[in-house]
Amino acid sequence: DFKSRACLGYAFVNLARPEYVPGFWRRFNGYSRWALPSRKVCAVTWSEPHQGLEAHIERYRNSPVMHESVPEEFKPAIFSRGKRVPFPPPVKATRAPRARHATESRDPGAAGSEARCSGC
Repeated sequence: DFKSRACLGYAFVNLARPEYVPGFWRRFNGYSRWALPSRKVCAVTWSEPHQGLEAHIERYRNSPVMHESVPEEFKPAIFSRGKRVPFPPPVKATRAPRARHATESRDPGAAGSEARCSGC
């Protein structure tokens, strides 16, 4: 949430290798021992309709979240070996994000990744 700077409660995780999925799933599905007090419980699911790093880059690179008015901390991030690497820049003009109203749905499934950790 850009206005309150609060986390919406989901993350997209693209694992580098398929064999990492079972261990990741066991570790994070049901996780609830957060550093800050929270009742949220992580639920790992496959995301749709996007799968794979390239699909996510294409999904987000021209989206409103890449607009210059959006602070860097809210933009998609790619990490390689634990270090942040540059996200490919937009290839066309991006529009500023629309303000959401409290009654609008927050559907993390509208975009996806290899495994989605809802409630993280």
